[in-house]
Amino acid sequence: MAFVRFRSARPTNDLRALERFYVQALGCVRLGAFEDHEGFDGLIVGAPDASWQVEFVRERGVAAPRAPTREHLLVFYVADRAALAACEAAMRAAGHAPVEPHNPYWLRHGVTFTDPDGYPVVIAVPA
Repeated sequence: MAFVRFRSARPTNDLRALERFYVQALGCVRLGAFEDHEGFDGLIVGAPDASWQVEFVRERGVAAPRAPTREHLLVFYVADRAALAACEAAMRAAGHAPVEPHNPYWLRHGVTFTDPDGYPVVIAVPA
């Protein structure tokens, strides 16, 4: 099977906070958004070519839960340690402090932040 695109979706309560985190601080591209699509609002971020996407969805009138475990995370790989340092600096400049990852592997290969919904977000270099 040859997939041409990948999208992961998850619920949220605050699309604006996630846009500030993922687009303005982390540097993902805002690929799209929608409002009141059959009771759902959404934000889609990802790669400039849209080959991978993360969709955040807010269902009107329904509270989304926080991250269920510390291993429900997103991992963004960068090319090298210099790119990792630049990304970490941008996140810190936007007011996001690194956190200790649950899995020590991520501490050796990257830096972890927590998004507004409590999900760990790892920026790492390939091992």
